[in-house]
Amino acid sequence: MTLTASLTTVLAIDDPSQVGHARRTAHKMAQALGFDENDAGRVALVATELASNLLKHAGQGVLHLRRLVSGQGRAGVELLSIDRGQGFDPVHCMTDGFSTGGTQGIGLGSVVRGAQVFDVHTDSHGSTVLARLYAGGGVDDDLRIGVSQHSLHDDPACGDTWQVALCEGGLSALVIDGLGHGEEAERAAQAGAQAFGQAPFDAPQQVLERMHSAMCGSRGGAVGMAQYTAAEHRLRYLGVGNIGATLVKGDGSRGLASMSGIVGGQYRKAQVFEHADIDSHLLILYSDGLQSRWNLNNYPGLAYRHPAVIAAVLHRDFCRGRDDVTVLVIDLELSHA
Repeated sequence: MTLTASLTTVLAIDDPSQVGHARRTAHKMAQALGFDENDAGRVALVATELASNLLKHAGQGVLHLRRLVSGQGRAGVELLSIDRGQGFDPVHCMTDGFSTGGTQGIGLGSVVRGAQVFDVHTDSHGSTVLARLYAGGGVDDDLRIGVSQHSLHDDPACGDTWQVALCEGGLSALVIDGLGHGEEAERAAQAGAQAFGQAPFDAPQQVLERMHSAMCGSRGGAVGMAQYTAAEHRLRYLGVGNIGATLVKGDGSRGLASMSGIVGGQYRKAQVFEHADIDSHLLILYSDGLQSRWNLNNYPGLAYRHPAVIAAVLHRDFCRGRDDVTVLVIDLELSHA
């Protein structure tokens, strides 16, 4: 199966009236994805509780919404509440009856019960709470892949795009940043993604040549492409331009090298770098809308959280705010079939 790009919907939560808007937006998204009324109601309830908790405990924050598919192709909705507050004790706050805001103390507990996938990271930088809900119930086929993709100034056109192709025992992942932003950048990125999707498991240089041909005549763009083979614990990476790529394991990380140039324009013959003994690693690919000077070691425990939480925290703290931005985080051990 192939996962394709979907922009993150960002809802500001800094006024009580926005809780209702969050509920309606989440409910509408679930209905559009084919959720029945019961499952769509669960999505609306979780959105309400997350938005309410942002106001009660952090004063303000944002709610991120994104459509998902599971490993078996079921539709899903991802909700992330993100703030810059002082953090909280998640063990106590998930217990019904505990409250720091003078309420009944059932909000976070109801999120845990309503979501099929729940995770949280909280520290002095702020808190991020994840809830994923799938149509029809069940949690065994959640893909441990997280994405935060945003266009500059919420433009409908986004010059960044991504894909992840999954097969038995491996995956092939792509991030493209079309030069600039807006419709022309989006056109360049989409041309490259379409060429990648034709045969994402071909030899990386062959895939790149196909993408280069498809992007000629456009603005061109930067490309980062990784292929992982689980049986061999091997990752191959090919990058042209300023797509960032990092492998993370525990408290250690290593950057993956890219070559200079523009796909669809001019670049020297790209080199494929092979990395052996890759197991229990995170692969993080990101466009240059994200600063590169982040270090997960500054966030104790974050590397062990769900990839969607990691992507959201990196976007919160390192988005440059002057370009489209994409952060793609993949658990290489658990994301493949």
